[in-house]
Amino acid sequence: MVGADWPWQQPSVLLIEDDPGDALLVEELVVDGAPGLRLDWVRSLAEAAEHLASAEPDCVLLDLHLPDAKGLEAVERIRRHTDQVAIVVMTGLDQEQTGLAAVAAGAQDYLVKGRVEPELFGRAVRYAIQRKQAERTSAALQASNMRAQENARLERGLLPTPLLRGQRVVDIVARYRPGRAHSLLGGDFYDVVQDADGTVHAVIGDVSGHGPDEAATGVALRLAWRTLVLSGVTGARQLRLLEQVLLAERTGKQTFATVTSLVLYPGDRRAQVLRAGHPGMLLRSASGLTWVEVPGGPALGFLPGRAEWPVHDLELPLGSGLMVFTDGLFEGYAGTDRERLGEQGLMEVARAVRAADPDWFVDELIGRVEALAGASGGLDDDVAILYLGWNGDGQGQDR
Repeated sequence: MVGADWPWQQPSVLLIEDDPGDALLVEELVVDGAPGLRLDWVRSLAEAAEHLASAEPDCVLLDLHLPDAKGLEAVERIRRHTDQVAIVVMTGLDQEQTGLAAVAAGAQDYLVKGRVEPELFGRAVRYAIQRKQAERTSAALQASNMRAQENARLERGLLPTPLLRGQRVVDIVARYRPGRAHSLLGGDFYDVVQDADGTVHAVIGDVSGHGPDEAATGVALRLAWRTLVLSGVTGARQLRLLEQVLLAERTGKQTFATVTSLVLYPGDRRAQVLRAGHPGMLLRSASGLTWVEVPGGPALGFLPGRAEWPVHDLELPLGSGLMVFTDGLFEGYAGTDRERLGEQGLMEVARAVRAADPDWFVDELIGRVEALAGASGGLDDDVAILYLGWNGDGQGQDR
């Protein structure tokens, strides 16, 4: 007897057999070789379909000669009903090749009627269920690997390597943190392009929502932005064209995107800013930390074809740095009282960070924000950050 070795709590088997004598033999095998196993018996695939619609067994014992199916057709029809259960086919003495073919077609094992001992029966059913579980685990792992690869592809599209031509004039710190509940990247994106003459273009954006559609829309906007920059298109016309891309790519009319687009001019140490519904920025300089929120217009997609986005010039002295980010940085909770950190809370946290180095400053700021949100389970939303400062080798000086 193998009942003491049976590893499941009352595993269930559905027997599909039209011969009452053969069904009785299987019942005896269960009693002698697999005590505790729950056995249900139906006489045809039509009855099996009704049973499977309401309950899913661990294993199906399948006769290959049924009134409404013959041979491998029976295996295929069971697999069409469900691919989550193990299948063990029952064949006659002269049909071992058919049994092997059934295993090749997706069954986990086969048994020959009249040659099955109770112990062999219990072991065959037990191993069939284990093999099916291993198959499902392997399939889940493969799906997980595919999601990881898709995430990597989306990350390359949303968070690219900056394109810096000519002598580098800015130092760039870029960071991304996924929200706690997101297995896939959201629609946060950024990019930086430096022209050969030293002019630096940067963008940060956030497509509303999370999931593959929003991530794909973010990739499309980021690629469109880089293409427009390389084609010499800047200013409000750039945002109007990005909005056209959004309208063409979005899957629902409620999808919008916030964007801040920057052009940094090293010759006169200023930044040209366009803001489309995006949060403000942090300006770090010798005089301290300042929240900067220049005049702007609505998010892309809010007022298609009717929005206006003014251009604003911002002084960016040597030794200063400009940090732009998506709203996930300040929309998380601050502690256990379920109050949002908010812009003012973010400023207080940022002012408490004493790190002078931009990399350390950004990482310490993110760490402190994540620590505050940790008591409530972590950050709800994705966070993308770009920190831009004139290069420390003096490339940002007047020419």
